[in-house]
Amino acid sequence: MANPNNKPILFTSLSPALLNLYDINSSIVVIIDILRATSTIATALHNGAKEIIPVDSVPECIRIGKQMGAITAGERDGKVAEGLQHGNSPMEYPSSFISGKTLVLTTTNGTKLLHMALEKGADQIITGAFSNLDIVCDYLLHQKKNVLLACSAWINRINLEDTLFAGAVIHKIGKHFNINCDASNIALSIYKEAGTDLFTYIKEKPASHYLRLSSFGMENDIKYCLLPNTAPILPFYESGRLLKG
Repeated sequence: MANPNNKPILFTSLSPALLNLYDINSSIVVIIDILRATSTIATALHNGAKEIIPVDSVPECIRIGKQMGAITAGERDGKVAEGLQHGNSPMEYPSSFISGKTLVLTTTNGTKLLHMALEKGADQIITGAFSNLDIVCDYLLHQKKNVLLACSAWINRINLEDTLFAGAVIHKIGKHFNINCDASNIALSIYKEAGTDLFTYIKEKPASHYLRLSSFGMENDIKYCLLPNTAPILPFYESGRLLKG
């Protein structure tokens, strides 16, 4: 693909089902799972977690947790997965609990997408959420490499909150990239439409994941996950672990 002005290229994948359409060998892949995996990852690392080990299945989470004496956590369909100690709420990981500890995490969408990106040969993997929006944008600007904003969606179905985050990134730094990608344009348009009150926006649409989590009494989680820069650190993937960059 032509690259005018020597700017790096930015694409957005709105669903894991579309990941195979993108060449990510020379790209930074930003894994996005706002409700709630990447929000929880940023929060736990910001609050002092030693490392987070993302795995794609509950049995693997339990196995590694036992082997390492680590905290096991995760969800399936929005609820704590059977056999795990903790869920996927950022509220569960204050510094008083998580500082200095290893967390083994599995989720319905986000950790699975991370492993898909690994298998496809991603050059670098970081995780992004509104919790660490600005530091993600700063990192992408300074790296001057191609970027894929990879939305975890919901069981391959496009969701609103991940698309909003992609739009937020593009709104902040898109002018520094070549963007010939309708998915990116859609994400930016939705973000501009939403304005500053993202919670009200996804509630009034109503977003499917808002309906799912609010039916479990998780509105506070949703509100927290839409707040910008509450956990200003950069989680990056290295040798099987997410670490604080």
